[in-house]
Amino acid sequence: MNLQQLSYFREAFEQRSFSAAAKALHLAQPSLSEQIRRLEGELGVPLFVRVGRGVEPTEAGRALLPHAERVLAEIESARESVAGVRDVRAGTASFGTFSTAVYYLLADLAEAFTERYPGVRLRIVGLNSSAVADDVRAGRLEAGLVVLPVDAEGLVIRPALRDEVLYTSAHAHRVRRPVTTAELARRPLILTDASHAAEDPTRLQIAALYGELADRTGSAVVRLNRAVAIAEADGPAAALALVDGLDLAGYQYWHSTRAELLRRLGRADEARAAYREALTLARTVPERRFLERRIAET
Repeated sequence: MNLQQLSYFREAFEQRSFSAAAKALHLAQPSLSEQIRRLEGELGVPLFVRVGRGVEPTEAGRALLPHAERVLAEIESARESVAGVRDVRAGTASFGTFSTAVYYLLADLAEAFTERYPGVRLRIVGLNSSAVADDVRAGRLEAGLVVLPVDAEGLVIRPALRDEVLYTSAHAHRVRRPVTTAELARRPLILTDASHAAEDPTRLQIAALYGELADRTGSAVVRLNRAVAIAEADGPAAALALVDGLDLAGYQYWHSTRAELLRRLGRADEARAAYREALTLARTVPERRFLERRIAET
């Protein structure tokens, strides 16, 4: 028994004629008659008897009709429910964004979506851009707004706008003029989304920037920043091994970077010693206060 047979049976029941049923279904009559004959063979009872030029349902046919109608109605309901989601008429659409997307296109996108698809609930999920890309690729999200670069494998990516990342500092003298790449490489940076350090687009761009600068200049200071940016993903032990390989004992940031890595590794005595070395090289009051606080906390 299949849906086609039940559909043909229902039409013949309503038309009381195989030829009229075949015409309504745009079929050749022999095809319809054959399917009904097979249905009768499977059930083991006749469903119609011939009366003049038409047919009349048997008692078995009348008993089968409500079941056939119920099955066909359920199938139609299933088709409609899927069509609603397919045509974006119903259901929930899950959309991923990066943490600061609210300051860019997110509000306008959400408003435009709800106006265009009023029957669809919009679920907005805040993630790092790399996580958004992974979830779209895995089918957990329908789409996303991300910062580039992300892994584009299996995705369709369309640039929406171009923006710039600005360097800010609590020290006015550091922002009196534009910061060069070399200067940026020498300064410690505070970045968001530490849990996604290995795939975070901003970190990837900075790591690439450090890499290009290191290739051009061979600067140990640039290699220090590059090592920290890249080795962050492999944990503090890997980063410490790279940092210790640089000849930068006279550079405050080298000592403070070592201290932070040692602190994360639980090597408190060595971390305090490194903080003290950094303190002897600190040039500003805020830097000294920070290092003194770190020594006391470690």
